[in-house]
Amino acid sequence: MAYEYDVCVIGLGPAGMAVSITATHMGLRVLGIDSRGVGGECTRTGCIPSKALLRMAHVRHAVAQLSGLAPAETPQPAPTDPFRRIADRVRFIAEEKMKPLLDGMELRLREGPAAFVDPHTLEVGGKRYTAKRIFLCVGTRPALPSIPGLREADALTSDNVFSLDRIPSSLVVIGGGAIGCEMAQAFHRLGSRVSLVHMEHLLPHGDAEAGRLLQKAFAREGIEVQGGRRISEVTTSAGGIAVRTNLGDTLRGERMFVATGRGFDFSDLHLGNAGVESSDRGIHVDATLRTTARHIYAPGDANGACFLSNAASHQGMIAAMNSVLPAPFRRNFRSYVVPWATFTEPEIAHVGWLERDLKAHDMAYETFESKYEDYGPAIAEDAAEGSVRVYASSSGRIYGVRIVGRGATEMINEWGLAIQSHLRLDRILFLQHSYPSMSFLSKRAADGWGLERLRNPLVRRFVKLVS
Repeated sequence: MAYEYDVCVIGLGPAGMAVSITATHMGLRVLGIDSRGVGGECTRTGCIPSKALLRMAHVRHAVAQLSGLAPAETPQPAPTDPFRRIADRVRFIAEEKMKPLLDGMELRLREGPAAFVDPHTLEVGGKRYTAKRIFLCVGTRPALPSIPGLREADALTSDNVFSLDRIPSSLVVIGGGAIGCEMAQAFHRLGSRVSLVHMEHLLPHGDAEAGRLLQKAFAREGIEVQGGRRISEVTTSAGGIAVRTNLGDTLRGERMFVATGRGFDFSDLHLGNAGVESSDRGIHVDATLRTTARHIYAPGDANGACFLSNAASHQGMIAAMNSVLPAPFRRNFRSYVVPWATFTEPEIAHVGWLERDLKAHDMAYETFESKYEDYGPAIAEDAAEGSVRVYASSSGRIYGVRIVGRGATEMINEWGLAIQSHLRLDRILFLQHSYPSMSFLSKRAADGWGLERLRNPLVRRFVKLVS
């Protein structure tokens, strides 16, 4: 059968962009479909605008600190509209920087959702298109929990928060994951009175101690955190919203931001017409990102493996390559490490195994830690909080790394490369790191492992013998 296109990509977020660019550079005929435009949630309402808002908030907070203002004396909500400025930049990024990357392929943007007619045929806006290979890069959307009164509260989520025209005077944040924590700190620093309520420690996907350090930082800034609580009811009035917890607490605010996870909605796709299976955990894929239909792949959030843009982009590249490679050469997307990063202050990042994973698997390991408070440049820059903590074997095999502190979200990538490449701590130890960068703390952690080896009696006996 002759197909109009070699590849059809549904969804042009990080995964879809990676598939499209890879396939186009391989000389394939590519059709890209997105009902909202280029860039996906990451560009429009996720990673890019949220980090821009955090940066604006950080600058305002730094100015307040230099002015000698205590947290309680933080100025009223910013009179300027940060959301309009961010929206202008996002439009520029999508149209002037991202869209040109897709030159060489055909696009169907804002023409409606795509739906399967049969395994190789899609319908968009009343028109049909056929493709030999199809990639489902449709992502996820914020999941709203079933809480009485929540639907009537006009809750903010990552999908609509950047549609605001001003900073609210007060905000209740539900959810202590990365999105909830980042938005709590951003809105507080931009002038909102913020309360955050959550069920576990902050950043539950990560290290519990890192979550506690972040909570202490929030407390210093004046962000109220209520942990170990579930929301029992939300009520709305002319004065705002009231959030009642299972322990009887009531948190009040002008608006409410909900960050309680991500959900799937594949109803528009008519997956059954293509023989693609899915569940409430996402579209089913194998190690090569192939779905239950051999010519259809589902990289990114839609498969439920990992809700991170860096993972989605990586999976998109791998899926495009796997779709043309013979079986022996296809890559297992699960064999690659995934760095996690939270862009609060302090920054928090980890890669590889967490300490709780090592304990759960009864693995022998040693901990090597270098603290910001012991590093002169960090002290001088008023960044003496946090540490680089490495979990490794006595021979230097790196199991995992957790970093809390300035530069963590950049420094973690070196460790990801080391773990993925099966490098040991001696390779970090003998790599010169620029000084006085914060990444020098990574070398210091490796130094700790090296110095511990020098205490070995055999090493000391050899040194005495040759000296």
